[in-house]
Amino acid sequence: MTISGFTIGPSKCFLIPARGAKSLCVEFPSLISIARPRGKFRSLHGGSRHQALVIRSAMDASYSDPTGSTVFPRINVRDPYKRLGISKEASEDEIQAARNFLVQKYAGHKPSLDAIESAHDKIIMQKFYERKNPKIDVKKKVREVTQSRAMQAVMGRFQTPSSKFIIKTAATFLVLGLLTVLFPTEEGPTLQVAISLIATIYFIHDRLKSKLRAFLYGAGAFILSWLLGTFLMVSIIPPLFKGLRGFEVTTSLITYILLWVSSTYLK
Repeated sequence: MTISGFTIGPSKCFLIPARGAKSLCVEFPSLISIARPRGKFRSLHGGSRHQALVIRSAMDASYSDPTGSTVFPRINVRDPYKRLGISKEASEDEIQAARNFLVQKYAGHKPSLDAIESAHDKIIMQKFYERKNPKIDVKKKVREVTQSRAMQAVMGRFQTPSSKFIIKTAATFLVLGLLTVLFPTEEGPTLQVAISLIATIYFIHDRLKSKLRAFLYGAGAFILSWLLGTFLMVSIIPPLFKGLRGFEVTTSLITYILLWVSSTYLK
């Protein structure tokens, strides 16, 4: 038979030794002659065009054992996904479809069927394990939280001021924290807490230029910060300082941090 200048003869079988079987028969049509077109063929890695065509025919050929059964070409591939020819993101329906297709195609060769079934079982067991022990995608969870409407609404209430303003507010509350730790009193850090409230109102007014909003934001931030600091101290964070007023000192430090955030970034 002649196709596009190629004269193709009957198929020939070449026996190749294989592990687990006596031999494999590689069938591919023999090329009797090639109609040489005008011009010369360029060599491919030092070989002729005829040699390249013969090699390609052998690579695309089907394998069979001495009994004539077709052998699964990926029978020795270790990766079960690559053995079935699917991706690791394949669904269960796609996995089952790939298994059924291969089983039907290589039904006459038991080692091929065993390799296919083994890969299918490994994938199914891995999927089952992943469902029983799901991995937490931290990046995905953080992205979902940050992109939620509630978080977007909260983030919309804050803005970043100039670096000079950030340093000024940070230095103020840092001094208050040091005074609270270094000079504790029997009454607690009452004076430092009062100064922190005044500083919060002042810094908010300095940014927003509104006395009413500065008072409301400052008083609200102070109350919420003190309540949140008390809750954290009672439920989560142990006292950082020992002594009679260790609870009040630690609560004050947490409140200073929250007030600094409010007075610096609250819009």
